[in-house]
Amino acid sequence: MPSQNGHSTSADHPRDWPCPGLWNVHRFSKILLLLVGLQAGLTQTAIGAQAVPPGNRHAEQPAVPGASVRRTKAGKTSFDVKYEKVLDLLRNDKALIGKIKKTAADYGIAPVHMIGAIVGEHTYNVDAYDSLQSYYVKAASYAGNSFRFAHDNESVSEFVARPEFSSCNGLSDSYRLWTCREQVWEATFRGKTVGGQSYPNNRFSAVFFQPFYAGQTFGLGQINPLTALMLSDLVNQKSGYKKLDEKDAAGVYKAIMDPDISLAFMAAVIRKSIDDYKQIANVDISNNPGLTATLFNIGGSQQRARALAAKRAGGGSAWPEENYYGWLINDRLDDLKGLL
Repeated sequence: MPSQNGHSTSADHPRDWPCPGLWNVHRFSKILLLLVGLQAGLTQTAIGAQAVPPGNRHAEQPAVPGASVRRTKAGKTSFDVKYEKVLDLLRNDKALIGKIKKTAADYGIAPVHMIGAIVGEHTYNVDAYDSLQSYYVKAASYAGNSFRFAHDNESVSEFVARPEFSSCNGLSDSYRLWTCREQVWEATFRGKTVGGQSYPNNRFSAVFFQPFYAGQTFGLGQINPLTALMLSDLVNQKSGYKKLDEKDAAGVYKAIMDPDISLAFMAAVIRKSIDDYKQIANVDISNNPGLTATLFNIGGSQQRARALAAKRAGGGSAWPEENYYGWLINDRLDDLKGLL
């Protein structure tokens, strides 16, 4: 290697070696070690994150939450009936399946992940409409409504302008920006009294972003308005839909109610979950639709990926686990793949 004065040292020059043949062996050894190192790097890159084994980690389905059970009983129906109903909707609407396939391709995911999210939502959280057209009609009924995202007459745009949110101000990416704001809510406002005003012990999305039915999601993809705001940049980049603005609540609701736009946000949620687990926990969940369905249902892919990474630290072999919702998707995977 070069010395401090810029000249070659004896290690790189054959005439300084007692035998030129030994120098050639030395040089060859260095090249061989370099090639081995490069090959190891390429192998690691090719292998990438560890793939989660297929299927469910739980032998039996985890318990379904009481709220879902009560909601289904109130509708005088059952999970099995709702499951078959959403399957019929998908089975009989080739145009919808075509849109799902195209959207999935745009986001680099297998379409069965989107099928799983739709089936899970309409089995456990809402009842499917009889046709895709009904979703368009429902979306149209929201158009032109005058409403805003607010709490106690304070709009969310006014609320996040408070000094408590100053740490978020430099973030331009919509996901990082709204994630930061949600974290500030959790740490500073949720269930607390600030400046003489008390705030509900509830999620940011339920308090500020759902003026009709607190805690509810909407449309074919059952997307939460806050989730839509978080993923606005990704959807704009991949699908070309305009970026959302919290000051335009009607625009946000159009995005999550319109089936075509809603599909893009569904795909974005799934894409983000897969990326989070790969980047944070070095785990590949892209071939396990039950896990992406679980994360679609419960959210928080970044935090959950960090928790998994902590479990796996030091050579642990922990795998992410499906919940009741994702368990169904993996259990009925043949049904869902048959739709495609």
